[in-house]
Amino acid sequence: MSSQGLMKEMHTLGEKFLLKLQKLPTADPVEIVSFFVVLLFILTVLVLLIIACSCCCYSCCSRDERPDHSRWKTQARPIAH
Repeated sequence: MSSQGLMKEMHTLGEKFLLKLQKLPTADPVEIVSFFVVLLFILTVLVLLIIACSCCCYSCCSRDERPDHSRWKTQARPIAH
């Protein structure tokens, strides 16, 4: 998909979203709840993505030295009875 097509698609989605927001005060209660459930799902995914990226960047890029990959591996040891 070209950048022009992507921008047009994003513009169309934005217009649909604004139209939905304008119709929301007169909508059925079920439609209002479903809209907010979808919105909450999208926000949750975005927040989790930001948290995952920030944790990954913090563990890899926070120190001046190279990351220690050996601490990521755990070895299984037999249990002594």
